[in-house]
Amino acid sequence: MRTFFLTVSLAGLLGTVAQAAQVVPSGNRNVEQPPVPGASVRRTKAGKTSFDLKYEKVRDLLRDDDALVGKIKKTAVAYGIAPIHMVGAIVGEHTYNVDAYDSLQSYYVKAASYAGNSFRFAYKSEDVSDFVQRPEFAECDELDDSYRLWTCREDVWQDRFRGKTVGGTAYPNNRFSAVFFQPFYAGQTFGLGQINPLTALMLSDLVHQKSGYAKLDEKDAVGVYKAIMDPDISLAFMAAVIRKSIDDYRSIANVDISQNPGVTATLFNIGNSQQRARALRARNAGGATNWPEENYYGWLVNDRLDELQDLL
Repeated sequence: MRTFFLTVSLAGLLGTVAQAAQVVPSGNRNVEQPPVPGASVRRTKAGKTSFDLKYEKVRDLLRDDDALVGKIKKTAVAYGIAPIHMVGAIVGEHTYNVDAYDSLQSYYVKAASYAGNSFRFAYKSEDVSDFVQRPEFAECDELDDSYRLWTCREDVWQDRFRGKTVGGTAYPNNRFSAVFFQPFYAGQTFGLGQINPLTALMLSDLVHQKSGYAKLDEKDAVGVYKAIMDPDISLAFMAAVIRKSIDDYRSIANVDISQNPGVTATLFNIGNSQQRARALRARNAGGATNWPEENYYGWLVNDRLDELQDLL
């Protein structure tokens, strides 16, 4: 009987080991940094600065602001991730997409400046809250999790509306988030974490569960912008994005990206972690081993990892 139970126990243990996710090796897969997109290069030149100067500015902000680093660490614990992943995302965003402010207080002031604005999520005269009531979105109606709900709606947009004429209305050949969720100009993200409004709506339930912040409502565009611009709340959404990416790669592709901040930073930058995890799973079907690769943004994080880790 002991032999039987021992055999069963060992079989269970070996089964667990066999199912363990493959850990992505540390460092970069690319020897040289992948090309930086032209739009980022142009924005940086227009600001009469350089990527090196922008990197140094955000690095110094983190180095000199103990309160911010403390908030990052506390938030990371709540979401079960290492704080270096959040540091990497902040550094990447402020090196390649926006300039860092000189202090955390400046982010609070900027967030407050939006509080009195009046705007909505809409395309032409149609609010997104009305748009998603169309029959094409009926398949999404039973989904009660914000991530699954808005992912479904984004998929319907992609398949049935993007670049097409429906009911006499021609819709742009552009992302759902760019068409309906950026009332100022396409491509705009906000705040310390540079979170997209649609991403915030997707992750609203997770952030509510982990951090206790109120759930977001697409009918309250001001409330959504307040959440993604307020540094405290924005950090929660950053952590949620990273947590979701790690979980997607583990559950879908059986790959553990939690030890490689360059990979999580890349996914923070390019998004669509579920689809990318599925693509990696397909490439590894049949026993192949392909690792997720960092882009230019994640490459910088891994290249400067020792320096960034010292900030914590």
